[in-house]
Amino acid sequence: MVPLSVRDLATVARGSTPADALAETTRLAGLIETLGFHRMWVAEHHGMPAVASSAPAVLIGHLADATTTLRVGAGGVMLPNHAPLVIAEQFATLEALHPGRIDLGLGRAPGTDPVTAHALRRAGDLGPDNFPHDVVELIDYLAPSDGPPTHPAPVPGRGYLPEVWLLGSSTFSAQLAGLLGLPFAFAYHFSPGQLDLALERYRSVFQPSAVLGRPYAMVAVSVLCAPVQAEAEWLAGPSALAVLQLRTGRLGPLPSPEEAAAYRYTPDERTVVESATSTHLIGDPDSVLRGLADLQCRTGADELMLSTRAHSFEARAQSLSLVAEGWPMGDASAPSAARTSPG
Repeated sequence: MVPLSVRDLATVARGSTPADALAETTRLAGLIETLGFHRMWVAEHHGMPAVASSAPAVLIGHLADATTTLRVGAGGVMLPNHAPLVIAEQFATLEALHPGRIDLGLGRAPGTDPVTAHALRRAGDLGPDNFPHDVVELIDYLAPSDGPPTHPAPVPGRGYLPEVWLLGSSTFSAQLAGLLGLPFAFAYHFSPGQLDLALERYRSVFQPSAVLGRPYAMVAVSVLCAPVQAEAEWLAGPSALAVLQLRTGRLGPLPSPEEAAAYRYTPDERTVVESATSTHLIGDPDSVLRGLADLQCRTGADELMLSTRAHSFEARAQSLSLVAEGWPMGDASAPSAARTSPG
């Protein structure tokens, strides 16, 4: 069995506040460290009332302070929103404070609407098309080197490189990760269509690098586990309704199970939701664990990352605890992807 990790959005549920959501994410980090999960990532999103993880670097520092062995990181930082130097400085500082525990997952989507993206970076000539150049620039600031220092030269800088990942839901970042010799994480939890093609492309073009000697792929999957199937489906209702609200521009805090159960879907809305959630693993421990094992076997993933959205902290904690009880968690302090030796 491969390591399991957790992706969290600091979910703001109906009736709670962003402060509540951030406190619950901190509690969750302590729990999953105890359960033996390998790493925890938080994702950058902007202008979404249900997501409080808009400043990953700040939250990661807090989560690292609240834990001792768990790897913590961004899954991811949306690099088109930022100058590479700024992200280099932020994550080199985190690496200096918490050596060997920081991950920097990089995505090329803005994670928000065009107006907010413009407000974040305010540069019309920079964006997703610059992503490969920005990734290389960021790594060059921090990678150990005997050559002359870069200019500008961040402090902390060279030698304070966190574990850098590329994230994607298509073949673009998969191919780039392979060519650069970086670990790759696929967003199967919200965009399953190109999973197999992306992993094949990543592995076929992979070039060993100073940080990674062989391909290392992680697959993120939506999971909600409860003692019985009916309870799992009830608890998954808010996430399903949130999918519809996102697709139709009706943004708000994550609905309650009661609100989700009372909503009357039109046939077209039901089709949208069923399509978006068809690969989610929702059920009792036996069915969820079987689904995880099947996914790992089919993809050959080196690691699986669970994305669990529920209205209450208790439901998320229960889901992750049930999965951990049935999955051989192994040593949560096992070597990370970027420490795989070349050859």
